[in-house]
Amino acid sequence: MFHVLVVDDDKNTRLLMRALLEGEHYTVTLAANGEEALGAMERNHVDLVVLDLMMPRMDGYEFTRELRAANNDLPILMVSAKQLPDDRKKGFLAGIDDFMVKPVDEEELLLRIKALLRRAKIASERRIVLGDVVLDYDALSVSRGGETVVLPQKEFLLLYKLLSYPGKIFTRIELMDEIWGADSETGWETVTVHVGRLRRRFEGWSEFEIVSVRGLGYKAVKKV
Repeated sequence: MFHVLVVDDDKNTRLLMRALLEGEHYTVTLAANGEEALGAMERNHVDLVVLDLMMPRMDGYEFTRELRAANNDLPILMVSAKQLPDDRKKGFLAGIDDFMVKPVDEEELLLRIKALLRRAKIASERRIVLGDVVLDYDALSVSRGGETVVLPQKEFLLLYKLLSYPGKIFTRIELMDEIWGADSETGWETVTVHVGRLRRRFEGWSEFEIVSVRGLGYKAVKKV
């Protein structure tokens, strides 16, 4: 069971969040500010933080910076009434993973929490599991049943990136910068070539598909 730490100086907000999250079978700990939250983390294993921005004693920015300075990669979803682009940018620069504006849509909040937990699990295990298919980051391999395919590094990284965010559209330029590096002299056409190779390798595999989005780029579609 995942443990979520809710940090907000408004008592009613904390209680509402706890009711919502416990209704989805999360274990929930509450804190009124960043200092209380750090203390709670010393006493409990926490999988994710839902964090207010404006709080006394230690606000959301400072709390996030404290965690990241300690090399703690815990997923942080900042939820704030402040909605200016600069507020969001400052949060991401401090090290948050996602940002929502109050009042939040409860269903969207739960979906974002699930997505952040899934990505954190992928990052820690360095594996993606899709039904019978397993992508092993350290071995650069894709396995299904008794079959294992070891991919060239760039092909594996491209597939791993797309399947880490199923349904998300990536432009060719984004994929180039992420996998080949922003300073690479290779043209974006190489992304198209590598996608073609991946499609041929995994033709007939029913668990996933790489889809072209006309005029935009590519996305991975999970089918399990």
